[in-house]
Amino acid sequence: MSEKPLTEKRADQLKTACRSAVGDNCRSVTYFDATNYMQVYLRGDLEQDADLMSFIGHEWHDYKTTTDAYAGSELGNYEYTIRNFENGFLVRVGVGDSGVFVTTDGLKLKDFDSLVATITELLESWD
Repeated sequence: MSEKPLTEKRADQLKTACRSAVGDNCRSVTYFDATNYMQVYLRGDLEQDADLMSFIGHEWHDYKTTTDAYAGSELGNYEYTIRNFENGFLVRVGVGDSGVFVTTDGLKLKDFDSLVATITELLESWD
C-alpha cells in the first residue's frame, strides 16, 4: 500500500458521517480506490486483524463490474450494494473511481438509504 489515500481531515469527516448516520451499529468504515485503501474506523469490540486487502480487491472489482454491467439498463443507475452476513452487513457505495464500504450490525433499509446518501454526498463534495 502506498501513501494514505485520504487526508486525516477527510478520514475524520467520513468516520463522523458514517457514525452519525448509523450510530453504534457502525462496525467499520473503509475507503478504497483503484490503488489504495484506508480503514478510517473500527469499533473497539471487534478483532483488529481482518485481512482488508482481500475485501478491497473483491469490493473494488465488483463495484467496477457492477457499475459497467448495469450502465444504461432499465433499472436505472447503480446505487449501492448490501451484503448480508451471519454477524452483520456490508454496504458498498462508490462515486467515480473511489468507494467506501461500511460494516454494520442490523439496520432497516431506510437506515442503509440514509447511510448511502450521506457517503455519496461526502464523496461527491471531494471531487
